[in-house]
Amino acid sequence: MKHKNLFVILSLLAVFAMVLAACGGQPAAPSGDTGAVEQKVTSTGFVCPEPEFDVEVTSTTLNLFVWTEYTPPDMVECFELVYGIDVNVDEYSSNEEMYAKISAGGTNYDMVQPTDYIIPLMIRQGLLQEVDVARFPAMANLDPSYLNLSFDPGNKYSIPYQAGSDALIYNADTVETPPASWADLWNPEYAGRMVFLDDSRVTIGMTLITLGYSPNTTNPDELEAAKAKLAELIPNVKLFDSDSPKTALIAGDVDLGITWTGEAFIANQENPAITYAYPTEGAIFWQDNWVILKDAGNLDAVYAWLNYTNQGNIFWMMLRDFPYSNPNTAALEFAKENHPDLYNAYISSPITNTPAEEIARGFRIEDVGDATPLYDQVWTEVKGGE
Repeated sequence: MKHKNLFVILSLLAVFAMVLAACGGQPAAPSGDTGAVEQKVTSTGFVCPEPEFDVEVTSTTLNLFVWTEYTPPDMVECFELVYGIDVNVDEYSSNEEMYAKISAGGTNYDMVQPTDYIIPLMIRQGLLQEVDVARFPAMANLDPSYLNLSFDPGNKYSIPYQAGSDALIYNADTVETPPASWADLWNPEYAGRMVFLDDSRVTIGMTLITLGYSPNTTNPDELEAAKAKLAELIPNVKLFDSDSPKTALIAGDVDLGITWTGEAFIANQENPAITYAYPTEGAIFWQDNWVILKDAGNLDAVYAWLNYTNQGNIFWMMLRDFPYSNPNTAALEFAKENHPDLYNAYISSPITNTPAEEIARGFRIEDVGDATPLYDQVWTEVKGGE
C-alpha cells in the first residue's frame, strides 16, 4: 500500500575516466576496452546493475498498474535501459479502484499490485494467470515468511512485493491525549484533526474490531452495527488520503489518524514527534503482491521485470524510497553491506521491523466472498454522509 524519496540519490564520481558507484554498479570500462559492458546510468546518476538472471526478451513494452508512490523511478529507468523496454506505469489509490478497472476489461496491463485480500476474488473471476516459477529464479531471494500465505497457498498466482501494517499515528507535540486504541479515535477531542486512509476495508475493519467483531465478518447485523458506529466517526475526519497521508501530518494540517507503515516511517524521520502506535486491540497487517493478468501480452518482459527488480542490488532501493516491511532477504543483505545507514534505520525501527508480539495479536483483512457488496454498501452510505 506506498512515498517519496527521502535521501539524496548517490552521485557519480569521475576519476581518471572511471565511474565509481556505491549503489551496485561496476566501474566504467577504460577507453579502448571494447570487450567491457557499457554502463547504464539513470537520469539521477544511479548506475544500473547488470541482470543476474538470464532472461531472453523480445517484447518492447511492459504495462504496469501500481499503487501511487510505490515504485522507485530508478528501478523503472534501469529496467528500461538494461532491457531496451518501455515501461508504461498507471497508478491507483485503492484495491477497489484497481479491481473495478481490471474487471471491466479493455485494459492492456501486464501486471498489477493487489493487496492480499482481493487476490482470491481476482482468481475466482479468472483475471489472473499462474506464475511460472521456472521462469522466476529470483524467487529464491524472498523471505519464506512472506510466501505460502492463506490468500494464495503455494504462491500460484502472486509474488510478494512489500508488507506492513495499518495503525495509529499522532503528533506528540500537538496531541495532549495520544490515542492508544482504535476506540480512542471516537474521542471528541480529535474532531476535525484526523487523516484516515481512503480504504473501506481498513476503516470498516477497525470499527468492527472496536465492537468485538471480526474485521472479516459476513454477518449483516454486525456490519449494520459497524455502519452506525462509523457514521458517528466519519464527520470528525478532516481528510481521507491514500496517496500521501503523511503530507498533511508533516505540514501540521492534521494531528493524528490512521496510516500505514511506510508513510509513518517517512513522517517520523521528517519529524520525530510524529509517532506510530499499535492499537491495543491489534493492528491490521497486509501484504502487497505482483500478479500477472490473464491476458498479459508481454510475458517475457514480465519475467524479466520480476527477476531484475528482485535482485538484491535493485530491490534495496525500496528502503531508500518506500520503506515498508521488505520481504526480499537479498535486498536487506545488500543494504546492510552497502547502505548501512538505511539498513540500520529500517531494522531498528518498530514501524518497519514490527515487534513479534504485535504481529501475534494483529488482524489480517481477508476475502469475504459474497459479503463484499455489504461492505461496499456500508462504505458508500457512511462516506456519502461526510
